[in-house]
Amino acid sequence: QVQLVESGGGLVQAGESLRLSCAASGSIFSIADMGWYRQAPGKQRELVAVISSSQSTNYADSVKGRFTISRDNARNTVYLQMLSLKPEDTAVYYCNAQIVRTKWSARGDYWGQGTQVTVSS
Repeated sequence: QVQLVESGGGLVQAGESLRLSCAASGSIFSIADMGWYRQAPGKQRELVAVISSSQSTNYADSVKGRFTISRDNARNTVYLQMLSLKPEDTAVYYCNAQIVRTKWSARGDYWGQGTQVTVSS
């Protein structure tokens, strides 16, 4: 089995920072893309940032210049450093990873349980 465990969410004031972490564990042969998504109340889940196994990155326009995604391949962990947080960043943040469990397996899509980020004005 594979599990993604997130940490680092919380309540902050506008302009402050948070760092999210997500560690993948279990039966893992390789991990392709890892990413962060978020879902605000009444809205659809949206991509925040994604990073490939070769460290190439892509960001939503709304977070460019404020958020940085990184990963530690040796620890199967992805991070999201969030600076200059705004009230509109308030959402549940979900970790996603595309994982191959054995060398004979197809790539599967895995999600964390979500961590709440609340930014007060």
